[in-house]
Amino acid sequence: MRRVLFLSLSLLGLLFAVSSAVVHAQSPQVLKPGEKLRDVRLEPLKDLNGYFPFEVSESPQDWEKRAEQVRRQLKVALGVWPMPTKTPLQKVIYGRIEKDGYTVEKAYFESFPGLLVTGNLYRPTTPGPHPGVLCPHGHWKDGRFYDVGANGVREQIEIGAEKFEEGGRSPLQARCVQLAKMGCVVFHYDMLGYADSQQLSYELVHRFGVQRPEMNTLKNWGLYSAQAEANLQSVLGIQAYNSVRALDFLLELKDVDADRLAVTGASGGGTQTFILGAIDPRPAVAWPSVMVSTAMQGGCTCENCSLLRVGTGNVEIAALFAPKPIGMTAADDWTKEMETKGFPDLKKHFAMMGQPDHTTLAALTQFKHNYNYPSRAAMYVWFNRFLDLKADDKLVEGDYERLTTEQMTVFDDQHPRPPAGDDFERKLLAWWKADADQQLEALRPRDAKSLRAYREVVGGGIDAILGRVLPDAANLTYDQPHKAERADHIEMAGLLTNTALKEQLPVLFLYPKQWDGQVVIWLSEQGKAGLHDEQGKPTAVIQKLLDQDIAVMGIDLFLQGEFLGGEKAPEQTRKVENKREAAGFTFGYNHSLFAQRTHDILTAIAFVRSHEHTPRQVDLVGLGPAMGPLAAAARAQARGAIDRAVIDTGGFRFSNLTDYRSPAFLPGGAKYDDLPGMLSLSAPDKLWLAGEGKKSPPVISASFQASGASDALTVYAGDQPTEAAVEYLLGK
Repeated sequence: MRRVLFLSLSLLGLLFAVSSAVVHAQSPQVLKPGEKLRDVRLEPLKDLNGYFPFEVSESPQDWEKRAEQVRRQLKVALGVWPMPTKTPLQKVIYGRIEKDGYTVEKAYFESFPGLLVTGNLYRPTTPGPHPGVLCPHGHWKDGRFYDVGANGVREQIEIGAEKFEEGGRSPLQARCVQLAKMGCVVFHYDMLGYADSQQLSYELVHRFGVQRPEMNTLKNWGLYSAQAEANLQSVLGIQAYNSVRALDFLLELKDVDADRLAVTGASGGGTQTFILGAIDPRPAVAWPSVMVSTAMQGGCTCENCSLLRVGTGNVEIAALFAPKPIGMTAADDWTKEMETKGFPDLKKHFAMMGQPDHTTLAALTQFKHNYNYPSRAAMYVWFNRFLDLKADDKLVEGDYERLTTEQMTVFDDQHPRPPAGDDFERKLLAWWKADADQQLEALRPRDAKSLRAYREVVGGGIDAILGRVLPDAANLTYDQPHKAERADHIEMAGLLTNTALKEQLPVLFLYPKQWDGQVVIWLSEQGKAGLHDEQGKPTAVIQKLLDQDIAVMGIDLFLQGEFLGGEKAPEQTRKVENKREAAGFTFGYNHSLFAQRTHDILTAIAFVRSHEHTPRQVDLVGLGPAMGPLAAAARAQARGAIDRAVIDTGGFRFSNLTDYRSPAFLPGGAKYDDLPGMLSLSAPDKLWLAGEGKKSPPVISASFQASGASDALTVYAGDQPTEAAVEYLLGK
């Protein structure tokens, strides 16, 4: 009888959550009574207020490898691996205002279909071509329309932060005006939810706090939902893509020099600056103000997304710009220690890259969070030098006449506001998802060449999502406190430790007295206790393997077995103390439980493969919707280190989860052909697959066929898959 492919959403989460609550006999224990594991993953979660140092590479060659990894991680996290299909910009530029030495126009274009990027275009009155500069504004009240007011600017003048009562009221306009007078074409554009950009509201983009049931659905979902996270759709990703398209916009202007592009912004605009510089090679110069530091990484939902800063931070992200010139400022905020923490490493990094003078820090810590006149002045010198402006006589700001909101806004009767609200949000994400799926469909393997291209995208994406490959066996140690001789096998329980990562793993080996060199790593919902029945004897299927002289390894994966200290497994994953229910605040800095358990399996594989009694064959078994997906993920990362993978998926799909705190949740899990995408990476090695019906999903069979190994894929659709899996392992 065909097995049910799709379990209910609640049952999927429950199977993961209560896996350690199923009653089995007590398995041999590694820990002494009262003793606890010393695993770094049991410590409090890292959040945006943690410490994020930058470790400088030994050589440019070492950095090149690290940079490729981090850059791909950023692109995957932002939902731009692969880059969304670039549709026509449909740009509109109108309403030219003549000023002294520059002009200002209203401008907007489409980034995603239907999503407008709005702003003002400042141009010199001198003939081009000119450098093009993007100016994302950051979290200033009203964004592009910001006005500090008459009283506010007087206070700024008193402390030396501004010079003019008129122009100083808008430090955002001030830098655009000055850069235009210096000879740059400047596009000052709105962050989502600010000024004219109201298709996604300010409250949604920057103040989201509570999950919306009506948007957390399997179809037509909205931002921050489990579905959006599983497909790596985020506010930060949209804003980053807006910036990419803003570069496209500048390059469509005839008076812009494609070789002299720059970007500068402060606060949230600083985040956009170094993110864009990391993922797009076109900017030649950058200046992110008051944002790059080893401390707070960005407190807004628009500055966070799942996967983004796992194992990295803003200083390293800024370092990706090297060896191109990047300058920055510090203030009396979270950047105040940058001069001694972070920037010395950046200096060392640029020196290692052969350009020691291509980074600078203006430590203006006498001022609070800002992009004020002294900060802008430092930026002007930097841009003058590296954009080859030859504007030495124009580096000092003069006063200017501020534009009013009416003069700046891009909408009027002839240029009406576009659709906005929930329906627009759903349509935007639906297009993004459909486009990503269409690109993957076009990559479907047909031969060896197309298989390589598919693996580059899908395999590269999954690498970033899971965040780990096989660990270095040199970092693994094993302590074995339990060893007992049974009738036909030896029972050994020990503690496997990754000393480099400070992770521990209680494991159990059932070792036949006449071992034939084969090891089966058997994953169980009960951890290593799943190898035994209620009488403390090997279960019937495990005994079958032992009878054929096959060794079996059981593992207490993270938050299974001895990790729990006798407590019930949590029904939801942990989250950081931030009360806002956005996954990026937790999973932007920490691996998900699913990923951590995958890491444990990889640790076990590396240990078995490197054992002094080298096994001739290592097989991995994961049966059911709780263990099958983990086995698929581990196989995707271990690949050739596993001879045969025996997997019953139970029809599991990441796309069927509606709770981002489900133990089965994996950020990006649905993006790259979901679980079948992971399983496709098994080719050409042997895979026994159940839980998918009579035929494997097309991408799996296509991958095996393209690799010339169709015979290596066995599909099982009958009853009693556990017994059938054992028969396969025994070669029957």
